Amino acid sequence: MDMIHVRAVSPPDLTERVEELLAADPYVLNLIVQRGAARKPDGDSVACDVLTGAADEVLRGLRDLQVDLRGSVVIEPVDMTFPGQASERAARRLGARGDAPVWAQVEARIRSEGRYPPSFYLYLVIAGLIGSVGIVTNSQILIVGAMVVGPEYGAIVAVALGFDRGDRTMVRKGLSALCTGLLLTIAVTFLFSLLIRGSGLQSEAFDRGLRPVSDLINTPNFFSFAVAALAGVVGIVSLTEARTSALLGVFISVTTIPAAAAISVSTAFGSWSEARGSLIQLLVNIAVLIVVGAVALRCQRAIWQRVGPARTRNGEQA
Repeated sequence: MDMIHVRAVSPPDLTERVEELLAADPYVLNLIVQRGAARKPDGDSVACDVLTGAADEVLRGLRDLQVDLRGSVVIEPVDMTFPGQASERAARRLGARGDAPVWAQVEARIRSEGRYPPSFYLYLVIAGLIGSVGIVTNSQILIVGAMVVGPEYGAIVAVALGFDRGDRTMVRKGLSALCTGLLLTIAVTFLFSLLIRGSGLQSEAFDRGLRPVSDLINTPNFFSFAVAALAGVVGIVSLTEARTSALLGVFISVTTIPAAAAISVSTAFGSWSEARGSLIQLLVNIAVLIVVGAVALRCQRAIWQRVGPARTRNGEQA
């Protein structure tokens, strides 16, 4: 069974209400309250385990009591448990909702990707440079490598969450980081492509116009839209279920960084129609990923809200 561990520091005047809240919930286990044990912030130490399907309601209750504002709340994943009778009974009562994601944890994971330190832009530029080498040498392996290195999907998902939550600041920061990072990537990769052209380092096949890798990137069509839409759905599901292998597959299937690199290479080599096609490919992929991501987040919440019986605080079916 899946559960999370919750550690909280409660102000002394709230501890009794916090203890009542947690003790009354049948999906809260191993509750420990230590009066005056916490420092920085000072208060009472409260710890418990919560079945993941009920965690959002428990965390909402703690936030309603303002424990997160006046004290602190920390969530930790539980990798292994040896279930006892109490936890097994609670899991049976929870039913199908036992597999529900902890949305507070999911959103925290996405918000952490919505931070844009200098390394974010450095990774984008390096990914673009790798992609440009893959294009001029017709190397699909290097194109895949550029897709994996590029960090842009984190910003795209953060923008999708911003639209879903109506958080204009998150949307603005994400779009600004994407625009700035991709423009910087295109500019640096363009200069690098000029150096390649001036030095004659491109492959003979590329020079003769045999560009299968480039043609795949700069030819947007129905399949480009379909793959971006499917990748958007898989990306959100993998984030909610913390499946890193599936998320890696999304990185490899989305043509964003390769499209940015193709814009630079095509422009440097005077292939204007290819540059235009790559630009369309880039914009389509980003737009579809954002829209599908926001819709997938909302749909997943709605689906999980309908899974299993509604319950009261005492765990009885409504």
